[in-house]
Amino acid sequence: MNAQVGVAPGHGHGAQEKLPMLALGALGVVFGDIGTSPLYALKESFVGHHPLAVDPPHIYGVLSLIFWTMTLIVTVKYVFIVMRADNDGEGGSMALLALISRRLGETRWTPAIAMLGVLATALFYGDAIITPAISVLSAVEGLTIVNPGMADWVLPIAIAILIGLFLIQRFGTARVGTLFGPVMVVYFLVLALLGIANILPHPEIVTIINPWWAVNFFLLDPKLAFLALGSVVLAVTGAEALYADMGHFGRKAISIAWLYAAFPCLMLNYMGQAALLLDQPGAAENPFFLLAPDWARLPLVILATLATIIASQAVISGAFSVTQQAVQLGFLPRLRILHTSASAAGQIYVPIVNWLLLIFVILLVLGFGNSSDLAAAYGIAVTGTMVITACMLGVLTFTVWRWNPILAALATGVFVAVDGLYFASNVTKIPDGGWFPLLVAAIVFVALTTWSTGRKLVRRHLQEGALDLDLFIASTAHSIKRVPGTAIFLSSTTEGVPPALLHNVKHNKVLHQRNIILTVRTERVPLLPLDGRIAHSEHGHGFHRLTLRHGFMEEVDIPAALKTVRECGGPITVVETSYFLSRQTLIPSSRPGMAIWREKLFAWMVRNAESPMDFFKLPTNRVVELGSQLEI
Repeated sequence: MNAQVGVAPGHGHGAQEKLPMLALGALGVVFGDIGTSPLYALKESFVGHHPLAVDPPHIYGVLSLIFWTMTLIVTVKYVFIVMRADNDGEGGSMALLALISRRLGETRWTPAIAMLGVLATALFYGDAIITPAISVLSAVEGLTIVNPGMADWVLPIAIAILIGLFLIQRFGTARVGTLFGPVMVVYFLVLALLGIANILPHPEIVTIINPWWAVNFFLLDPKLAFLALGSVVLAVTGAEALYADMGHFGRKAISIAWLYAAFPCLMLNYMGQAALLLDQPGAAENPFFLLAPDWARLPLVILATLATIIASQAVISGAFSVTQQAVQLGFLPRLRILHTSASAAGQIYVPIVNWLLLIFVILLVLGFGNSSDLAAAYGIAVTGTMVITACMLGVLTFTVWRWNPILAALATGVFVAVDGLYFASNVTKIPDGGWFPLLVAAIVFVALTTWSTGRKLVRRHLQEGALDLDLFIASTAHSIKRVPGTAIFLSSTTEGVPPALLHNVKHNKVLHQRNIILTVRTERVPLLPLDGRIAHSEHGHGFHRLTLRHGFMEEVDIPAALKTVRECGGPITVVETSYFLSRQTLIPSSRPGMAIWREKLFAWMVRNAESPMDFFKLPTNRVVELGSQLEI
């Protein structure tokens, strides 16, 4: 999701690639997560923490719930509606938050909507940790079906695969997607073939598309049916990745891959598993691998393992994308973000996120030990994110899209009710492991809100003591010695005199012939057109103020952007330009703002943020940093 400064909007979002190749890439990256759900979704429904009787009413009831869940949540909600809420091609909770905030402006609802977006983002990180763990473990556990003596090798093999997966992330999503796409095509074809082979003896299983079977399940045993929703929803884990990864491949490619490949193949496989259970109730211990004949089970384990590696890729790519959005929108400190493609937007790699995910995933695998226990932790982050997305979609339909109020209320009510029911079912899993994603989400939520609030406090304190620029110029223009060259002072605000300029005059007692106060501002759109990116105002005596605007999915390269500036008395050349940065040492205090512990956390985040010199691509031998202390 990168775009070089100066790249036209839309460039890199697949505009230059053919739709079939984009759909293949989407199948490889986006649908890995939801594509591997057959490995554990039906199994957990019957032998999980709330086991069901393996008889026709329950089999038909569960399968009908799976079909209608996939239809309502994935097809109708995400593919047909939510993915239309793109922010100039980008998706995900942060992009949706930016879209709504930009259209609404500042209203009394803005803080609440912002908190919803931040909470959804926090929950997404919990999902990004659990998905690789449960997906890879569930596939490798297939070895125990092939040979029960392999049980002791499951954890070491799973951990080795996960380490390898995170090691290859630095090569970029494009290369990974190209490699994984053909594998997933084979995988989905095998899903369909295995399903069809087991459906043929019981063709009546296709009647599960009749919603009566789901209703009958609730009439038969309301309590167990409600608890079963916590396992049924495992069939749609990864739906949020469709939206978060939209910037990688585009809405049309993802929609085609889902409607014509992923969805039908998944349902055929689920129907095949259900048909198998009708004949062999004991197969509920692992119906996915027992679909295959004995000779094909080891190859199926290998193929499923490759597919689960791909499943993990969907949320890892999404985590990188969401992190970059959070940094640019001011919810996270500057982080090192590597762009792995010179032309494709969305091809990024965030090292710290990659390694933190790996550490937590391995701890999770070692702590829970098997996919069944992990399934108890899975779902609550996914359903929580879905509920929040449904609420934000309601805001979008009422205030931004301005649907007919009755239609907007009906759509919002249905999605909130359905997602809320699944979330409520997953709440019962909190003691059995559901606490983990909530703990991760709480940590991330505190970090996001602390950074956002801390930045506002810093800006407010700086503005309180800011000196008017014109007054400063009048008092110094003729009394301070001038030296040749251009000085660029980075400022977080578009008003007043930046601390770096004040400290330069105070300590060095000189001014350059040309002084430019530069503010970099992130807009709530992914990409900006080339025109209108730079705003200029002249203040006389060689002083200029520039505002460099960019989208929240764009890479910021200040020297490259300044090459196009001509309004400041001539071109800005590298050899004659010095950049002055202000580095504040934050001192937590009892002043009104945040709790002391949050102020200390914010100060720690500031100290560990990537240097503005690296983040803004400033030449290292032309940068001067001037320090100061600031109480918050």
